[in-house]
Amino acid sequence: MNDRAEMRGPGARERRTTISGGVKQQSNGSKPPPCPGKKTDESARRLNSNGKVDREPGQQRVDKQKKPKSPVDEISEGLSCHVQQESLLSSASGFSNYRGILNWCVVMLVLSNARLFLENIIKYGILVDPIQVVSLFLKDPYSWPAACLIIASNLFILAALYTERRLAVGTVSETTGLILHIFNLTSLLIFPSVTVLTVTSVTPVGGILSLGIYTVLFLKLYSYQDTNRWCREIRQAKARKLTRSYSCPSVAQSNGSAVHSNVSYPGNLTHRDMYYFVFAPTLCYQLNFPRSPRIRKRFLLRRLFEMLFFMQLLVGLIQQWMVPTIQNSMKPFQEMDFSRMVERLLKLAVPNHLIWLIFFYWFFHSSMNFVAELLQFGDREFYRDWWNSESVTYFWANWNIPVHKWCLRHFYKPMLRRGVNKLVAQSAVFLLSAFFHEYLVSVPLKMFRLWAFMGMMAQVPLAWFVGRFLNGIYGNAAVWISLIIGQPVAVLMYVHDYYVTHCGT
Repeated sequence: MNDRAEMRGPGARERRTTISGGVKQQSNGSKPPPCPGKKTDESARRLNSNGKVDREPGQQRVDKQKKPKSPVDEISEGLSCHVQQESLLSSASGFSNYRGILNWCVVMLVLSNARLFLENIIKYGILVDPIQVVSLFLKDPYSWPAACLIIASNLFILAALYTERRLAVGTVSETTGLILHIFNLTSLLIFPSVTVLTVTSVTPVGGILSLGIYTVLFLKLYSYQDTNRWCREIRQAKARKLTRSYSCPSVAQSNGSAVHSNVSYPGNLTHRDMYYFVFAPTLCYQLNFPRSPRIRKRFLLRRLFEMLFFMQLLVGLIQQWMVPTIQNSMKPFQEMDFSRMVERLLKLAVPNHLIWLIFFYWFFHSSMNFVAELLQFGDREFYRDWWNSESVTYFWANWNIPVHKWCLRHFYKPMLRRGVNKLVAQSAVFLLSAFFHEYLVSVPLKMFRLWAFMGMMAQVPLAWFVGRFLNGIYGNAAVWISLIIGQPVAVLMYVHDYYVTHCGT
């Protein structure tokens, strides 16, 4: 114990004496005599070159420690316990740690949805039927029209590749090549739609799947011919060497760039290159894509498990929760009971929005990352923080990055370079998106109501209103409300019209 006291030094002993003895100063004002072995103030302090006092390291540690408070000071602090300050929930307080409230919201959300789930089970029983899912794709187990339609898409892929090869060697003029590409791309949209409308064995779900694949191929092949045309223009301008920057905005080299050698035009016009682009999770073609160094097996298995799990969850939620709600909503729509229509709309909004969020994660994160990892595709930016959107335009620019890049690269910027007004170009982008939304819904359902088209075009005035009058959290709330309420309206309108058209009243 004496050794520990010696190690603490004289300052610690002096501090204990002060605490136990109260006031250290004597009554006559003289200082107590120094302890034996303790350095005096003159020996403990040294003057540096600037005339300031330097203390030894042990002395500095003692000074930094908090000095004891006298009884007078403690009594003085007890007399006043209030200071000027704002409440935590006031904006002027600067407080921002609401993690507990967020956890409370999550708990309430889980409990409320659990109640709805139990109510649904008690009212309808178990409605999940895997066999019914198969019937959504096939009417006849021996007839697979949607699958045959998807396989036939290889004809359009090879037509685009061989046309580019002829243009590369100069056996076909640019005008003739342009006409061939226009014919190929137009046929790519007309052929599947005519097949779906005329072949009665094509189910609505099979039609949506096949038309979705043909739409993706249309955007890919348009980008393919556009990029190769840019390469020919550069070659005609006597460019000696092509790099990635000629075909698209520059992308940093990945760690696996040494494994995958770069190609230059026209060395990219091969079947391997074409089909890699067809299966790659992107809509914009370039000669050399960023590549990852290896396939991460654990990452791949996690994404595969997520794909299978969320697929089953989506099917279960649609059959168990969404279908009964839609069926119960038909009568208020037929009777035009406005109050009941609003009640059914709000009731449908919860499962519809939950299914949409799960689909977003399943498609844009799990599925596209699975394909990208399998193909060692390096660019994994399939979405950005659209949930923080404070404007409608920010949402549409960040929730689907592959489509946004395609529109920006092949549609929006070329219009600006031709002198088109910025607002007109933005409206044209929404017009193109509205066309494809209606194309993917009306053709498989074999009816034309333009609800999806009008819903997309309504985004233009909504974007102007939110950007003009709503900012910050109010703009974000407006975006969420449009997503939660807008989609169920379109679903109910199409389902109601489909039942009336195909099933009578």
